[in-house]
Amino acid sequence: MKLGLQIGYDDPRGGVALAQEADRLGFNSVWTSEAWGADAVTVASWIAATTEQIGIGTAIMQMPARTPATTAMTVATLDQLSGGRVLLGLGTSGPQVVEGWHGVPWGKPLGRTREYVEIVRAALRRDTVEHHGEHYDIPYSGEGSTGLGKPLKLILKPLRREVPIYLAALGPKNVALAAEIADGWLPIFFSPERFRDVHGPSLANAPEGFDVAPFCPVVVDDDVQGCRDILKPMLALYIGGMGARGKNFYNTLTQRYGFEEAAAKIQDAFLDGRKGEAAMLVPDELVDEIALVGPKERIAERLPRWRDVGISTLVVQTKQKEALSVMAELVL
Repeated sequence: MKLGLQIGYDDPRGGVALAQEADRLGFNSVWTSEAWGADAVTVASWIAATTEQIGIGTAIMQMPARTPATTAMTVATLDQLSGGRVLLGLGTSGPQVVEGWHGVPWGKPLGRTREYVEIVRAALRRDTVEHHGEHYDIPYSGEGSTGLGKPLKLILKPLRREVPIYLAALGPKNVALAAEIADGWLPIFFSPERFRDVHGPSLANAPEGFDVAPFCPVVVDDDVQGCRDILKPMLALYIGGMGARGKNFYNTLTQRYGFEEAAAKIQDAFLDGRKGEAAMLVPDELVDEIALVGPKERIAERLPRWRDVGISTLVVQTKQKEALSVMAELVL
């Protein structure tokens, strides 16, 4: 099992420092992220320039924020500058961010993702890109077109014609699509105990070498309950506030894990403005399922659950250098 590190979008300086430490400790990859804070690409570029060997992943680059051509240019450039260390993680984000921040329609994410990945792969191969689908029309020929567009191919010669592409996905159809068209899957709120029942059918046709790379929050301290409580506001934000009632993918996943009543109460409290109460409603059992918390000895005892389920990369989410050292000692 390889080790990765995911850094957040609220503290780019701190994230870069953690990435440098992960590189020193021998982590396989570091993953930048974005929502409506720091963007994933700028931070990834900074990390690439200040590290030696660690893989540079984006978890995720938001597809609605960039055309497929822009993503291909970005990946080709960063891969060349980093010496072939790029891992491209893509995701659709959710309707709140897509329409509320980027100002584009949510649309049909499954179809859009399929076309997006197809175009990015073609561009990185330096094929002449021509695509006429439901979601992307290249060269554009629709309303307002000048008719002057022509098929082009990437001028820059990529260091690698095949850059690994990962998809962030939660729902059954989205996970199945990742297994079909991507090289890896980036699940959030991953429960080793429920992995096979909840996600196994969607991954049944995944090819050999498909990288299952779940995010795992890690907090190291002797106070186990205090560690759990550190993570609860973040979980309450996603379960309660990252979406509307009836359209919150994280809430739905929590329900699929068997926490239906807690998911409903967390969402009600959060959307009513009672964020502190929402955090208090997050069950300890849920935290223990999707995270590794407590002293090193407790983490060591619980780590085999993650190893034994068959994942290939464990992507640590933490802001503690101590947690990086502990995970390196236990895994590498």
